[in-house]
Amino acid sequence: MSALNPLVPSGYDIVWSVIALIAAVLMVVALVSLMRSTRRLTSRQALVWVLVVLLVPVAGPAAWLAIGRRAGMPRREA
Repeated sequence: MSALNPLVPSGYDIVWSVIALIAAVLMVVALVSLMRSTRRLTSRQALVWVLVVLLVPVAGPAAWLAIGRRAGMPRREA
């Protein structure tokens, strides 16, 4: 008979905790990046991006970091 210690989380709980922590850090990084680039965005664009980052857990921050930052940048002319 082996008794499980309820104070030691199972591997499953540890994995999901790490995933949740990564998602939270990704959201914070995306929000900080978004706030730094609000000068380049209209207020409506900034509001939409904030809502996307907050309401779509992993895909929202990933979308901002992948395409949103570049969409708000001014274009260089050669």
